[in-house]
Amino acid sequence: MTSRLSKSPFVDDLLLQRISRVLATAGGMVIRICEGRLGITRREWRILAFLAKEQGIPPSLLAERAQLDRARTSRAITSLVGKQLVARQPKPGNRREAILTLTDKGRDVYDTMLPLAVDINHRLVAALAPQDAELLDHLLDQLQACADDMLANADLPKANRGKREGKNSGLTPTADR
Repeated sequence: MTSRLSKSPFVDDLLLQRISRVLATAGGMVIRICEGRLGITRREWRILAFLAKEQGIPPSLLAERAQLDRARTSRAITSLVGKQLVARQPKPGNRREAILTLTDKGRDVYDTMLPLAVDINHRLVAALAPQDAELLDHLLDQLQACADDMLANADLPKANRGKREGKNSGLTPTADR
């Protein structure tokens, strides 16, 4: 039997697309709970979860460990501080750098959300036989290690975020311009 993952020319059959669809569907339920019940975004939920695991870290380290964009993380942290879910305090000895901690209210939101997210994940994995769930866990570890290695050794172009046309912009000059 041939796997669609390696043989199909259709985008919808590619591994990353299939994983993305599962994430969009099941993750959408997590997002609805976050936004509809708790008034936080999925990014804010991810930040709360990381801070519940490791208190007292600077925003840049949090963004790195959570694999989130620094600018968006900064905006989410500002929102969480405004909602009184996260406290931002100057780092002792360096007032330009901050450390982040969960507030009691932030801990309550985390404690409310975690069992709901765990339940969604358990129900999703329950569709698999126990040995298949264990195999999937192992295979995901292998895929993550491969992806990490690919990224570490990749020579990828930077995105042209609209700053200037020309060199490395991906645009080719035409006579119509």
